[in-house]
Amino acid sequence: MSQRKRYDASFKAKVALEAIKGDSTVAELAGEYGLHPAQISTWKKQALEGLPGVMSDKRGKDAKAQEDKEDRLYRKIGQLEVELDWLKKKSGQLR
Repeated sequence: MSQRKRYDASFKAKVALEAIKGDSTVAELAGEYGLHPAQISTWKKQALEGLPGVMSDKRGKDAKAQEDKEDRLYRKIGQLEVELDWLKKKSGQLR
């Protein structure tokens, strides 16, 4: 039984881009890369569906929100470490 082939994202993007360009037919690309034409059509469809998301500014907003969340969490961690150190010092003085 043969194992499924896995292709990295850059290879998929390259093949999909060639299919989108239309310089070669899907059948020609399939023969050139040793793929099934349906696979190339699937990658082409995924690429075309994903393009609006790549071009939108939403990804930048999501990254900014994630960065803000991380900053808040790191500040909270710092605050908790300071409080813990203070409590350790105080508990040592009580003994």
